[in-house]
Amino acid sequence: METSNDFLESVRKQFEYYKMLGDKTFAQLTDEQLFQHLTDESNSIAIIVKHLWGNMLSRWTDFLTTDGEKQWRQRDLEFDNDIADRTELLAKWNEGWACLFNAIDPLTANDLSTVVYIRNQGHSITEAINRQLAHYPYHIGQIVFIGKLLCDKNWKSLSIPKGNSTAYNIHKFAQAKDKTHFTDEYLKEQP
Repeated sequence: METSNDFLESVRKQFEYYKMLGDKTFAQLTDEQLFQHLTDESNSIAIIVKHLWGNMLSRWTDFLTTDGEKQWRQRDLEFDNDIADRTELLAKWNEGWACLFNAIDPLTANDLSTVVYIRNQGHSITEAINRQLAHYPYHIGQIVFIGKLLCDKNWKSLSIPKGNSTAYNIHKFAQAKDKTHFTDEYLKEQP
């Protein structure tokens, strides 16, 4: 049975995994592609990053003591395309993630039932984490999808490459059963 500490460890690894997917997507794209809109109504990767950054700073700053929708947040402005370049984009991306990890790293199993608020709506810490663990992968999936469209045939798969499932499964089932987190093999590959 999974304990609450297992939950917190799993959450951290899952957030790290989704950050890694974004990092590996950015690395495959030109500076121009990071700011490219596929349609007049679509968001560029830069705008999605800016929205994630704004959300992360709002949700995770003073996580245990203030509402997750900060009065200083200007959500509508997160969709303005005013990030100057890749350097600023990556700075915002990393600042948002640092805020998140700084908020969740000190948590213990005893904290999980504590109530925090988002727009005056009470959430247990477990619920608040799960809310963001659904929200961020939604947008990171958009980032990866846009990246894949822009790279087309030059795209380097971030998971099991198309046509390699059988070989991958043969390799996995040839190993002894082991209790590891699904992200461990992906996160080991990080520089």
